[in-house]
Amino acid sequence: MGNDGEGIGKYQGYTLFVKNALVGDTVRVHVMKCKKNYGYARLVEVIEPSPYRVEPKCKIAFQCGGCTLQHLDYEEQLRRKQKKVTDCIERLGGITEGYVMEPIIGMETPYYYRNKAQFPVGIKNGKLAIGFYAGGSHTIIDTENCCIQAKENEDIIRCVRSFLEEERISIYNEETHEGLIRHILTRVGFVTGEIMVCLIINGNDLPGKEKLVNKLKDIKGMTSISLNINKEKTNVILGNKIKPLWGEPYITDYIGAVKFRISPLSFYQVNPVQTRVLYEKALEFAGLEGNETVWDLYCGIGTISLFLAAKAKKVYGVEIIPQAIEDARENARINGIENAEFFIGAAEEVLPEKFGQEKIYADVIVVDPPRKGCAESLLDTIVLMAPKKVVYVSCDPATLGRDLKYLSARGYELKRVQAVDQFGHTGHVETVCQLCSKYSS
Repeated sequence: MGNDGEGIGKYQGYTLFVKNALVGDTVRVHVMKCKKNYGYARLVEVIEPSPYRVEPKCKIAFQCGGCTLQHLDYEEQLRRKQKKVTDCIERLGGITEGYVMEPIIGMETPYYYRNKAQFPVGIKNGKLAIGFYAGGSHTIIDTENCCIQAKENEDIIRCVRSFLEEERISIYNEETHEGLIRHILTRVGFVTGEIMVCLIINGNDLPGKEKLVNKLKDIKGMTSISLNINKEKTNVILGNKIKPLWGEPYITDYIGAVKFRISPLSFYQVNPVQTRVLYEKALEFAGLEGNETVWDLYCGIGTISLFLAAKAKKVYGVEIIPQAIEDARENARINGIENAEFFIGAAEEVLPEKFGQEKIYADVIVVDPPRKGCAESLLDTIVLMAPKKVVYVSCDPATLGRDLKYLSARGYELKRVQAVDQFGHTGHVETVCQLCSKYSS
């Protein structure tokens, strides 16, 4: 199986990638695109199903581009994700022994786990369509239900749909750049129950907005209703300007004991239950006793930083997005955390600069990079700073393997690995690794 959950099979020695096919399936396919050594095919018929094939819970699972593995038994999903992490550490990292691979932590219920949804709005066959994009396209699959999004979205979409139809609000057309309504953004606080709705519009205001507010505010938990202004001809969903309509300009939620204030523009982990599992494991791997100085690189809105601050003497967070750092500082304030400090800038620039000019020190360095992994200049600085421990949180096993190879060749030993399933029914897996310096007592 491929990185995105597609089945990889061979016909007369020629490799084909087939969406919705599983290991163990015998299938009939229609070849859509051929390259020299491989091609892409569409699943036509499952002649003999894999023993791991199950009926998807969602009726549009095979059309939608969100869930790529709902037809694969969940325990088998977990087994494959664990194997994917192990393979990347051994094959790309060159590390085959000396570490403990702990059993992957899956979800108790791998449904309705996402606290954020972005619904595209369009016209399909002359009718209003609200739902999700089909895989690899901008064709909207019209639906009110999603088995991995918060259940509250069903009531929200029904309200917005009826408002748009009753008021005959114009719908955005990507090709002509005309029409008003582009997307609907929702967020749900899983601990607090607070709900946010934000309509993304190609204009300055929404006609009949009072009627929409009156429909939405009756939904239990509704806390924030706003507009987001995006008049650019772009695939980027959100613009920079928020226009409040009703309630607070944010909602609040908790990960563990840490409270977070979340606006429409805030970055916040979409699976708060598994995020807590992941971050508590990162905190465990850091092994803090209260006297340590910790640097948290790619810190976002400070989620890991604020977890670490409860056990460390001092935590420094680095993030390139100014809005995220503003949120991190505000989140530290509302939690009464005074031993966390945040810097705006690229981690691969800030850390080398601080080390070169100020000779900063770290007992523990935590990295949580994007899918491309850590820049080599950042890894070099980490090695020069010589922290006793490095905790690496990864969303991509391939770049994790590459970076572990680099660190292990420069004095760090991989000790523990924990995979966490944060995105059930997709091919993605999160991993947290503990590395210890060979030269520390």
